[in-house]
Amino acid sequence: MTDDGDYSPPGGALDLLHEDAQLLVVNKPAGLLSVPGRGPHLADCLLSRVQAAFPDALLVHRLDRDTSGVMVFALTPHAQRHLGLQFEKRQARKTYVARVWGRMQPRTGTVDLPLIVDWPNRPRQKVCHETGRPAKTDWRVLHHNGDTTRVRLMPKTGRSHQLRVHMLALGHPILGDRLYASGPARDFPRLMLHSEELRLQHPEGGLSVRFRAPAPF
Repeated sequence: MTDDGDYSPPGGALDLLHEDAQLLVVNKPAGLLSVPGRGPHLADCLLSRVQAAFPDALLVHRLDRDTSGVMVFALTPHAQRHLGLQFEKRQARKTYVARVWGRMQPRTGTVDLPLIVDWPNRPRQKVCHETGRPAKTDWRVLHHNGDTTRVRLMPKTGRSHQLRVHMLALGHPILGDRLYASGPARDFPRLMLHSEELRLQHPEGGLSVRFRAPAPF
């Protein structure tokens, strides 16, 4: 993760996972903003790249800049409304893969800790039981590797930095997280967090569809 003044997004062609008349699904690379930031130096983003190839594409949701993986875009206003409601009502099912510091125990669990922005330290978020918004994440250990753990994360809410703060709260920060990790957990070439799978109802007909992209780490 770099400072905004040193934003150097990766190049390369769009990694298109799916396209039809209503939506398209893209595998976002780590290090690329989902939407433009403030200032011309932060104009390059996945949305602008998608719209260069698909001018009608509309934003539905976002991933953090340093998170990779599955993102869906709408190709019609109807699809944008339909998909947006699914995210708003928590009907879209998101699954992430992460590598975290330490050996997580037990094999499965749930983090249920409210989150709010840490104003003096923006964009950091923090746990706050008094004023935080509800946030819940299920997790399942995939395997241990030395002093690290590969884990699958299933967020039940969509708070900013939710997975990163929840893992930190468990004492297992995500590897390569320059905002929340410290010590050797920071010494990785990227944030080890990837949106592996997205399940939702197709805006045309309502059938359940699933889109996947394997983690590159």
